[in-house]
Amino acid sequence: MQCKNSTAHRPVDCANMLRLVTTSLCLYCQRAQVTSLLITRPCSSIVQEENPLAVSALYDLSVDISKVRKLKGWVLRQSPVYVNETAALLRDMGASGPVIARVLELHPEAILCKPDQMEAQKKLWMSVCTSQKDLVGIIEKFPTSFFSSSSDHDSQKANIAYFQTLHLNKRVISKLMASAPQSFSRPAKQNEVMIQTLQETYLDLGGKEDNMKTWLQKLLTQNPYVLLKLPEALHDNLAFLRNVGFTGDELLRLLSKLKGYVTELNPESMRLTLNYSQETLGCTEAELRQIVLQCPALLYYSVPILADRFKGLLTAGVSMEQIMETPTVLELTTQIIQYRIQKLRSFGYDVRSGSLEVLDGTKKDFEMSYGKLHLRRERPLFNPVAPLRTED
Repeated sequence: MQCKNSTAHRPVDCANMLRLVTTSLCLYCQRAQVTSLLITRPCSSIVQEENPLAVSALYDLSVDISKVRKLKGWVLRQSPVYVNETAALLRDMGASGPVIARVLELHPEAILCKPDQMEAQKKLWMSVCTSQKDLVGIIEKFPTSFFSSSSDHDSQKANIAYFQTLHLNKRVISKLMASAPQSFSRPAKQNEVMIQTLQETYLDLGGKEDNMKTWLQKLLTQNPYVLLKLPEALHDNLAFLRNVGFTGDELLRLLSKLKGYVTELNPESMRLTLNYSQETLGCTEAELRQIVLQCPALLYYSVPILADRFKGLLTAGVSMEQIMETPTVLELTTQIIQYRIQKLRSFGYDVRSGSLEVLDGTKKDFEMSYGKLHLRRERPLFNPVAPLRTED
């Protein structure tokens, strides 16, 4: 009897045991997950507290703390910081309270620079700035360039010394340092190689040595990043343009008009663009070269961009002949072209029968042309022959 009862209850006991084991296993897994989270989560979610001294000092300077937290919150968690020392340095140079606040909002890392490092930077920059006021203006626009790493100081000093041997204007050197700080953080020899390449290219293309310094200063001012390009890129691109028929004098004009951006092109992209432009315009190679001299941008716009702009102009009723006469309209986006055509149409000007020069130029240029049409419509020309109206 006992044996039967034992046999009868055994399946139940097995089921209970299985349920117990399963439950225990689930609990173990859950406990293991919790333990794992307790072990790993602190490492990934520990948030270092903000430095209260840094926050308080920045607040006293009217710095937008929320903006700093959003963009570079890690700075507020550093120690030590030199908020008051940084503000004092800027204040001694003539910076106003709002300017100091703006600088620290844009580049809060400035408060991590040691006072002796900032003084060394100030002394270095003053060697190429005409006044402290000019330096404050540079810091306001390019704070990253001034509050740079101390490891760059020797390279900056060497590069300044090199550019001074070229007798470049102080403003040119300071603008280079401000807008292209990378070129001053590398060995001076690399800049020397690129400068020599530009000088040799200028002379090889027929430039006069007496004008070389002025030409070089203008080029570096327009495009300071040209120093960061490889000399080989300049050689290859100019060789390609010479092979398609441009003379030395024309290449010099292109080099000046492109503001050094010729180093950012490549022969293959220029070949595709020139072939497409010639095929679309239906012009000869000689005519295409003249068009490029008027609108050098043709060299660096991709085929899809040019196709879109040609389409936009043709859809508006502009002819290929008009585009060839004023190719610089291709520098304007399709949206700008459409907007300007609509504005001109509202004053009775039809671009299909008139010159495209009124469409051309910067926003300011167009507004002047548009303003003249507006005045012409509002105030018709006085006719001295017409009788004056008088009261009876």
